[in-house]
Amino acid sequence: MTREEKTQAVSELTEIVGSASAFYFTDYQGLTVAQATELRNQFRKAGVRYKVAKNTLLRRALNDKGLLTDQISTSMKGQTAVAFGFEDPAAPARVLKDFLEKSGSEKPSLKLAWLDGTVYDGKQLKTIAALPTKKDIMASIVGSLASPISGIVGVLGALQRDLVNIIDAIEKKKAETATA
Repeated sequence: MTREEKTQAVSELTEIVGSASAFYFTDYQGLTVAQATELRNQFRKAGVRYKVAKNTLLRRALNDKGLLTDQISTSMKGQTAVAFGFEDPAAPARVLKDFLEKSGSEKPSLKLAWLDGTVYDGKQLKTIAALPTKKDIMASIVGSLASPISGIVGVLGALQRDLVNIIDAIEKKKAETATA
């Protein structure tokens, strides 16, 4: 790789890192071409960008954005591919977990994950994958907000229903006294 190519690769990585809400460092060594292609396709469907990068160039990009920590730096050893999450920070973890379960393989293994400033080690893949999506969280909030409103509507409806029942009972009683 020439110096110009390295500079271009670092600037591309810096741009991706700057717009990502999460990134997952994986060791992809041992994957077959078919497995790697399948994994890339699954990542693409989930809106995740998966990129193989030299550790040195990745360190430079992270350092340029002020995100390089000792923990991240030490995790970047050997073959490294990075899955970048944008809209949903836990999407790469879910794709990776599903891929590992379906393939029955241990590769690619998660080295480290960074989600909105928090670093998780590779053993926490299942925990991260279990995090709800932003859509799920928003739906839960909307449901919580709508619940009291629907309760008020139910109470108001019950008041009207009870009032109608009382008027109906009075009418029946007057009809009975008038016929008697």
